[in-house]
Amino acid sequence: MAGKKTKMKSIEETLWEAANKLRGSVEPSEYKHVVLSLIFLKYASDRFEERRNELIADGKEAFTDQAVFYNAKNVFYLDEESRWSFIVANAKQNDIALKIDKALEAVERNNPTLKGALPSNYYSGLGLDKTNLSSLLDVLNNIDTLKDPENDLMGRVYEYFLAKFAIAEGKGKGEYYTPKSIVNLIAEMIQPYKGKIYDPCCGSGGMFVQSMKFIEAHNGNKKDISIYGQERIKTTYKLAKMNLAIRGIANNLGEQPAGTFDNDQHKDLKADFIMANPPFNQKDWRADNELKDDSRWYGYDIPPTSNANYAWILHIVSKLSANGTAGFLLANGALSGDGTEENIRKQLLKNHIVEAIVILPRNMFYSTDISVTLWILNNNKKARTVEQNGRLVKYRNRENEVLFVDLRQWGDPFEKKFIQLSKEQIADIADNFHNWQCEGHEQTYKDVAEYCYSASLDEIEQKGWSLVPSKYIEFIDRGENIDFDTKMKEIQTELGELLKQEEESKADLKALFEKLGYSL
Repeated sequence: MAGKKTKMKSIEETLWEAANKLRGSVEPSEYKHVVLSLIFLKYASDRFEERRNELIADGKEAFTDQAVFYNAKNVFYLDEESRWSFIVANAKQNDIALKIDKALEAVERNNPTLKGALPSNYYSGLGLDKTNLSSLLDVLNNIDTLKDPENDLMGRVYEYFLAKFAIAEGKGKGEYYTPKSIVNLIAEMIQPYKGKIYDPCCGSGGMFVQSMKFIEAHNGNKKDISIYGQERIKTTYKLAKMNLAIRGIANNLGEQPAGTFDNDQHKDLKADFIMANPPFNQKDWRADNELKDDSRWYGYDIPPTSNANYAWILHIVSKLSANGTAGFLLANGALSGDGTEENIRKQLLKNHIVEAIVILPRNMFYSTDISVTLWILNNNKKARTVEQNGRLVKYRNRENEVLFVDLRQWGDPFEKKFIQLSKEQIADIADNFHNWQCEGHEQTYKDVAEYCYSASLDEIEQKGWSLVPSKYIEFIDRGENIDFDTKMKEIQTELGELLKQEEESKADLKALFEKLGYSL
């Protein structure tokens, strides 16, 4: 008789077990960093063993200790004491934390692309009880890192811990993992086929990973892209380098983790594509007397100290090449407001840089339920013909227009309360945007009530330079054709029936109690 089939645990279930092993030993905000480096080590080991077996099968066993035969296939070379099998075999030793640190050090030393990516003497300094660490290794040993080679494993783990511990990590620090469907939407709209891609607050590097997947999906050439980024949190900076190194994505994330405003790591960069998810509504991002003469604000008012939203916008604008395009997220509050922010917004519009404003559905982020805005900026909205991935695209002049899109009713539910955009929806939204941009748009693009509207600069000026989509997109009043007298009579009848049923229920209950010898 066949034994009962064991159900494979999902990676999320395994990670939850891993988190439980860490409770009380380290702060929740540290969970992801403890787990991620170990998962990286297991992933690197699994890839190494897979490649080693390939070499043996090909009769090249003599070359299994030569790094070049691994690096050629984008596989990290691991010496014996860096391999997961060695770590697991020594999991119950008193010096297991030291062995993990030495393993990570050796992996980085033997693979130059990992320089600065892995933690140094991290596990020895944690003070984790060896029993807890051993139990954690047992749990992570159950993760099949090679099951889905296309999956963003490191990003998925990062996303999971932000989801579970959002208060401890996400909201307090302004640290948000950008859901893949949003990144895919940005990529499909700005189409980063060729040139320099920049993310000024790159987090775990998810924007770059998805950009490369976009290029692969459209049969582009990944060698035509250069990656530039910056991240201020040291552990997240290392995570991004680790995440990109796993995929063999060459990158320049600056010499060190640093804040974008006070220590710009790419001062002279002009990027062809910018993708970003800056911290929302960042307060006190500079002191009153700091960055007043910064060249990034040239031609605009100085962004207020009370909120960094417009500082991020102007930083992004300053990094765009002559034909550069940007797609980035901001809280909806940045769409309106008076004073300095209105002046900057007005100047952006008069400079013909704002291309599209897209309101996203609520509940797309694990760590906040608010609806946010996707801004599309373009440094050249003039008519021009562009070679794009092997075909010519004829853009029309859109300098005096902005496309407004409302996606609040879009998206498919997942994990009960969260929303994501499907591939089909992303394709529809991007096609609509590109149709609007291109020649012949009169036949391919139409304003659609409750979805999209192409507004002229004159219309926007009349609305006080506001970029709130609902001020431009037509909304249907579904109540205008209702006969309210008839509807009120229906409601009164329904209410009367409910009251009657309630009285009957009371009478039945009273009769029941009287039969039992009780009175009400």
